[in-house]
Amino acid sequence: MRFDKVIKGGTIVTASDIAQGDIGIVGEKVAAIGLDLPQEGAQVIEAGGRYVFPGCIDVHTHLDMPFGNATTSDDFESGTIAAAWGGTTSIIDFAIQRKGESLRTALDTWHGKAEGKAAVDYGFHMVITDLSAGQDEEMDLLVNEGVTSFKLFMAYPGVFMVDDATIYSVLLRTRENGGLVCMHAENGGVIDILVKQALAEGKTAPKYHALTRPMGAEAEATHRAIALAEMADSRIYIVHL
Repeated sequence: MRFDKVIKGGTIVTASDIAQGDIGIVGEKVAAIGLDLPQEGAQVIEAGGRYVFPGCIDVHTHLDMPFGNATTSDDFESGTIAAAWGGTTSIIDFAIQRKGESLRTALDTWHGKAEGKAAVDYGFHMVITDLSAGQDEEMDLLVNEGVTSFKLFMAYPGVFMVDDATIYSVLLRTRENGGLVCMHAENGGVIDILVKQALAEGKTAPKYHALTRPMGAEAEATHRAIALAEMADSRIYIVHL
């Protein structure tokens, strides 16, 4: 067998084993792992004394994301270059639907942020903030295109937060189309009150970010999210645990 590239003599780390050997690559795929693979016509990369890992996958990134009056510091260029330097070769970011917007428009917006900038492979979760115009029907189309995870927020009222009826509706839809709901589970209403109290008392040190988001607010929302998923007989994934 002929290879386009041979990574030679490295310590190869797989999901189950660590062993010395060569990796043969054809196109963009690993075609063989073994000892003394043929090198004729191949680009040879000497990896002796080095570990060779598969590229890591970061399934939760926020690049070029507006939030309030700010935007996350990394865009798809700087963020994915940093990822590549750290050995991460694939990311899944979040395409965020604005209130009243179609899911398709939101996804197209995020593709526009990434196209021509990303240094690694990327995909998207879809953040749903509004189903008032029948956007739940769009979910099936996105699943067919490979966007199979939908994030919902129980925090950040007026920005991202959705009510229980929306959560339940999305869970019913993903039960049918095979998608997965990813839940940011914190009681947003309680947190907002605690934040206002802290600000009124001049408590603005970084530690108050944690203290205004107590464990109970997370536990209550997580319990509620799981209960809704059980009622809908649908899968749910709690993020940030």
